[in-house]
Amino acid sequence: MNRLDALRGTTPQKPHDARAIAALAANPGCARRALLDGAGIDKDAAARHLGFPAPFGQSPFAITRGNVFEALVKADGCAELLRMLRELLGLPIAEVAYHDVENVGAHLRHAHTRALFDRAARDGGDAGTVYDHPLLSLDIAGHTAYLEPDVVAFQLGGRFHIVEIKSFAVIDGQADPSAVAAAARQAAVYVLALRRMLRELGHDPLRVAHDVVLVCPENFANRPVASPLDVRRQLGVLERQLSRMTGLDRLLDGLPADLTFDLLPDEDGLPTRPAAELADALRGATARYAPDCLSACDLCFFCRDEARQEGATDLLGRHVRDELGGVASVGEALGLADGARDPAEGQEEIARLLRNAERLRRECLA
Repeated sequence: MNRLDALRGTTPQKPHDARAIAALAANPGCARRALLDGAGIDKDAAARHLGFPAPFGQSPFAITRGNVFEALVKADGCAELLRMLRELLGLPIAEVAYHDVENVGAHLRHAHTRALFDRAARDGGDAGTVYDHPLLSLDIAGHTAYLEPDVVAFQLGGRFHIVEIKSFAVIDGQADPSAVAAAARQAAVYVLALRRMLRELGHDPLRVAHDVVLVCPENFANRPVASPLDVRRQLGVLERQLSRMTGLDRLLDGLPADLTFDLLPDEDGLPTRPAAELADALRGATARYAPDCLSACDLCFFCRDEARQEGATDLLGRHVRDELGGVASVGEALGLADGARDPAEGQEEIARLLRNAERLRRECLA
């Protein structure tokens, strides 16, 4: 951990939130991201200082709409939510207990959440129980991240379900795939955090269902609709990435001993380190850029610019990059395709495929 602290330097550690943890599952092969997150580097501050700010965040209109929709779903002790759960899961709930954990002081919320879930897991039974705004925690590279989600944990018959409330619309039964994927990654963070909490309390973590309930507005109205969302794949990727972050020694061993990502903030917290020097330091850690990073990582524009300068095949997307395994740049791929470049050892098969593709392209153009 001392090496991670040295990477961060005098820059205050940035706590992880659910969005940042969910983004880990979006690009698990990026060593640069793993190191920055492991050290608790503020990637947004670094990107802005480098001149590559990422325009993340919702508009005030979207935030207001989301708050109004969430209030509608949770009104009257989550009455609307319970109606949807009965329809979706076929749960014959006669009486439901409602606990709003947010009403407890912030410093007590985590302990209160643990006590509530411990009691529910021990009692079991068929009575439904809703937990609003539970405070969960997750260990990230030796640091504890506290998650304050606007989610509901629903318990019935000893099984816990995460309910994720989002304001993007489901139109004719379909929603934006990228928005659903982001919601699945974020919900997986909550499922994993709740499972680890139950394990620490001595209960079976699999009592937390991997089927998340996603609640969104239906069509162009504010009427909510609930859909099941299986997050097993996202859970697997997230667990592998978190395990990778707890064992960063291999990545750290490959870095120069004096490398640091310190922003050298002044008394007002503004970075003072020369931007060119910080950029050189970041290039000391290998990135694995993909177009998907544009919606998940604060350093996306910096890494995209780096990939453009190198002419990397990463710019073409993960599918193309994986198909061109062993071919690092677009120029190298074109050289193999037109025969101007001889294939290196291990590139014979991909060179043959590229040359066939180039031959077909010329025949089509002719």
